[in-house]
Amino acid sequence: MDKKTRQNLLLIACGVAMFAAVTNLNIIKEFLVWLGGLLLPVLAGLVLAFVLSVPMNGIRCGLERLFAKAKKKPGNGALNALSLVLTYLCLVLVIALVGLVAVPEIVNSVKSISTTVKEKWPEWMALLRSWNVDTDAINSAVDQALAGLDFGKLLQSALSGAGSVLGSAVDVATTTISGVTTAVFTIIIGSYVLLDKDDLKRQSKMLIYAHLNRRHADRFCQVCSLIQNTFTRFLSGQCMEAVILGLLMFIAFSLFRLPYAGVVAMLTAILAFVPYIGAFTACFVGAVLTLIGQPSKLILCILVYQGVQFIENQFIYPRVVGSSVGLPPLWTLAAALLGGKLFGILGMIFFIPLVAVIYSLVRDNTKSRLKNRGLDPNDPSAGPVEEHPVFHPHQK
Repeated sequence: MDKKTRQNLLLIACGVAMFAAVTNLNIIKEFLVWLGGLLLPVLAGLVLAFVLSVPMNGIRCGLERLFAKAKKKPGNGALNALSLVLTYLCLVLVIALVGLVAVPEIVNSVKSISTTVKEKWPEWMALLRSWNVDTDAINSAVDQALAGLDFGKLLQSALSGAGSVLGSAVDVATTTISGVTTAVFTIIIGSYVLLDKDDLKRQSKMLIYAHLNRRHADRFCQVCSLIQNTFTRFLSGQCMEAVILGLLMFIAFSLFRLPYAGVVAMLTAILAFVPYIGAFTACFVGAVLTLIGQPSKLILCILVYQGVQFIENQFIYPRVVGSSVGLPPLWTLAAALLGGKLFGILGMIFFIPLVAVIYSLVRDNTKSRLKNRGLDPNDPSAGPVEEHPVFHPHQK
C-alpha cells in the first residue's frame, strides 16, 4: 500500500470517527465523566506534585548548598525525601498559622460586623426614611428571612422528615468518605511522583526520543521546559508577593486604626493571585466593611489601601515577581477572565501562566517565520530587510 492510499484511508477513518462522535455526544460525555472520576486521584496527584515541586526545588537547592559546605553529598533519593518532608512540614506550619492567627481574627470580625449591623440598623432605617425611601418592604423582607431561621421550626421540620434527613446524612457521609479517600490517594500519588521525579524524567525522555525524531523530540522537551519554568516563576513569585502584600496591608490598617485589618489583609493576600480584579475586589470589600464599622474612616481606608497597593506595584512587585511570565497586561486580564469563567478561582490563577506559555510559543514562531521571509520582526510592513553591501578598499 502506497503512502497516498494510506493517507486517504486515514482521512476516511478520521471522518467516520468524527461523525460517530457527533452523533453520540451524550455517550461520549458520560464516558469522559466516568473516566475522569476513575482517574481523578491520579490527575489530582500529578497536579499536586507539579505545584509542590516549586517549593520542593527551592528547599532542595538550599539543602545542596548546605551539604556542600559540610562536604557531604547524599544521594538524589535521600535529598528528594528530605526535601519532600520539609515541604510538607512548611505546608502544615502555614495551615496551622492561618488557623491559629487568621481564623480567630476573621471570626471576631464577623461577630463585630453582626453586632454593628444590629446597633446601626435603626439609624440606617431613619436615614432611608429621611430620603423618602419606603422601609416597610425592607423590614418585612428581613423579618421573613429571620423567621426562616427559627430553630424550633427547623427542628420540627427535621423530625417530621427524619427519613429524608437520614438519607441525606448517609449521602453526606458517603461523599465525605469518598472525598477523604480521594485526598489520601492524591497525596500518596503526588508524593511518589515527587520522590521518583528524576527517574520519571529520565524515562519520559527515553520514550519521547524513542518515538519521535530528534528535531520534534527536542522541540517537545523545550516546550515542557518552558511550561515548567513559567509555572515555577509565576507560583513562587505570586506566593511571595501575596505574603508581603498581606503583611503590609495588615500593618498599614493597624497603624491607622482602621477596622477589620485582619480580614482585609487575608482577603488581599488571597486575591493577590488574581491580577487587577483581585485588588479591586479586596479594596471594595474593605471599604464596605469600614463603612459598616466606622463610616467616618471610609475615605482614609481607600487612601491607605491604594497607597499600599501603589507602593507594592512600584517597588515590590517588579523586584519579587517582575515580568515573571512575560505576558502583557491585556492578555493577563483576558486570561484571568477566561479562566474564571471556565474554572473559577483556580482557573483565574492557572490560566495566566498557561496563556503566557502559548503567547511565548506564538511570539517565537512568528518571529522565526518573519526572519525566514527576510522581514523585520519589529516592523514587517517595512518590507524585506535590505542587506548593505560590504565596501572593499580596492573596489571602485
